[in-house]
Amino acid sequence: MSIPRLPRFQATRFAKLSARGHVGRSSSQREDMKTIAIISQKGGAGKTTLAVHLAVCAHLAGHRSAVIDLDPQATARKWADKRRDEPEVVGDHAERLPFLTEAAKNNGADLLVIDTAPNADRASLMAARAADLILIPCRPAAFDLDAIAATCDLADLARRPAWVLLSSAPVRSPLVEESRLGLEADGRRVAPFVLHQRVAFSHSVIDGRTAMEFEPFGKAAGELRDIYAWACKEIELDSRLPGSKMRKSA
Repeated sequence: MSIPRLPRFQATRFAKLSARGHVGRSSSQREDMKTIAIISQKGGAGKTTLAVHLAVCAHLAGHRSAVIDLDPQATARKWADKRRDEPEVVGDHAERLPFLTEAAKNNGADLLVIDTAPNADRASLMAARAADLILIPCRPAAFDLDAIAATCDLADLARRPAWVLLSSAPVRSPLVEESRLGLEADGRRVAPFVLHQRVAFSHSVIDGRTAMEFEPFGKAAGELRDIYAWACKEIELDSRLPGSKMRKSA
C-alpha cells in the first residue's frame, strides 16, 4: 500500500528529510508528530499570523513543520506562495483532514499546525479533535470576549487541552490584564504570554516572511519565540530554543 503524500510537498524536499534521517523510519523509531489547532469563531483574531509563525519557529529550530489551511480565504496558502520555502502549507476541505494529517506524519513532520476558518463549526471541531493542543487567539476587546464562548465550548466538546491566547493586544494597556482575569473567572485557561500589536507582524508577511526573519531581535519575534517555547512544553516537543528569553509583558 502506497503512503499518501501531501499535495504540495515536493519529492526533492523529502529527499533532504530522508538524508537527515526523518523519512523512512518506522513509527516506533520516529518521535510522534505533534499537532496544534488554531481556532476562533471571531475573524481578525490573528489565527493565520499565529499559525505560520509557530510553524516557522519550528522550522528555524530544526524541526520539520507543516501548516494545513482549512480557511476558504486561503491566507496561509497565499503567504506560502510568496515565501517559496518551508514550512509547507497545504489547503483542502476539512473532510480530508485525517488524510492530510496522516500524510504529514508519514512524510516526517514533527509539528503540524492547523489554521481554521472563523467559524465554530464541524470543520473546527474536526481540527480540534485532531490536535494535541488548541490555541484560541482572542483580542482583549468586548465583542471578541463575548464571542469566545462558542469556541471554548467547541474545545470542551473535543476534549483536548485548550488555552485562550490574548492577541493583537494594545501595548501597556490595562485591557490585557482585565481580559485575562475575566476569562479566568469564567474558568478558561489563559496562555501566560501575549501577542501585542506590532508593526513587524504586518510588514513581515507581505513577502512571505515572519517577524523572526524580518526583525530577529525585535519584540514581535521575542513574543513568538516565547509562545512557541511554551507551546512546545505543553505538547512535549523539544523547542530547541535555549536562547529564548521568557517574558510576559511588553
